Amino acid sequence: MTTLIGTLVGFALTLFVLSYFFFRDWVLFRWVMALFIGASAGYAAAIALREVLWPMLLRPLLVLRQPLLLLPLLLVLLMLTKAFRGKVSRWGNVAVAYLVGAGAAVAVGGAVLGTLFPQSAATMDAFNFRLMRGRGMSWGEFVITGSLILLGVVTTLAYFHFGARPQPRRSPRRRGWIEALARIGEGFIAVTFGALFAGIFLAAAAALAETAQSLWLFILTLR
Repeated sequence: MTTLIGTLVGFALTLFVLSYFFFRDWVLFRWVMALFIGASAGYAAAIALREVLWPMLLRPLLVLRQPLLLLPLLLVLLMLTKAFRGKVSRWGNVAVAYLVGAGAAVAVGGAVLGTLFPQSAATMDAFNFRLMRGRGMSWGEFVITGSLILLGVVTTLAYFHFGARPQPRRSPRRRGWIEALARIGEGFIAVTFGALFAGIFLAAAAALAETAQSLWLFILTLR
């Protein structure tokens, strides 16, 4: 009985979401979206309390008696002041500044070590003939692949080069050869975004097809 009720509720909620195609932003769709956001927020809060706050802050502070954790607890309390209005909320700027600084440092370090260096190494590997020969590539394939990768990297970087010389009575413009490379890089960026959007669309279409199949099978079970 419980399984049947859960299935009926899921069936109804799925229909309410799919009704957006016909009725757009109507009351049942907004109700389902509010329910989804509320459930997601509650789940995230429960996970944060169970997996982060209790094992990493509250339990070591209250049970293991680690006084150094008073500083993170103070930052948490300062962050909570942002929920109030007036001068009290200014105390939360300290915690926000710490989070922004630490987040920026982690993001920059992750981008350099996890993205920039590996991508640079992968670009250089495209000109490693021994590596390519181990993958079964011929000399022609090696040259074409390495040239395309190098051209894509250089022209894409040129597209994001915003240095320009001031022009008398005209708006600043980039050098001609940089502008030419940027045009080619724009094509590589367009192809990349097209492939990404195609992948997202295919994933969404597969999810929609799976949902429709589940709804159809559920309808068949009611006969």
